[in-house]
Amino acid sequence: MPRRDPQDPVIATNRKALHDYIVQERFEAGISLAGTEVKSCRERLVQLGESFARIEHGEAMVYNLHIAAYGFGNRFNHEVRRPRRLLLHKKEILKLGQWLGSKGGTLIPLKMYFKQGLVKMELAYCIGKTHGDQREDIRRREADRGIRRALKK
Repeated sequence: MPRRDPQDPVIATNRKALHDYIVQERFEAGISLAGTEVKSCRERLVQLGESFARIEHGEAMVYNLHIAAYGFGNRFNHEVRRPRRLLLHKKEILKLGQWLGSKGGTLIPLKMYFKQGLVKMELAYCIGKTHGDQREDIRRREADRGIRRALKK
């Protein structure tokens, strides 16, 4: 496994999300974490693969976000998959709540990263891709690869 640059701000990315969803709009949100969760984030022990977000009771929450237990956390360690509160502006929460209620999309975390020492999350309002959309993406990628190969020669 290649070593990561300690100065790299990216903690984790959700690469599968771009394969399964069409991204409509992106948002940056803070995330409310306990101390041992932040220490685990610094060690990059985070998995975004199955996580999703919802708007409930005027708050944005992220579910199924796996932040591994901190090695030296003893009895003060956190629950690994607990729901965590996202810190968004009220207008953004209302906007997302309306979109989720009417258009039927979903909120997917794309990336977690550090910004000025704080943990941030890139959220995206997404619509699911059909198998035809996924096949079209593969065709487009292969065509681009063929064009690049032809230009190289």
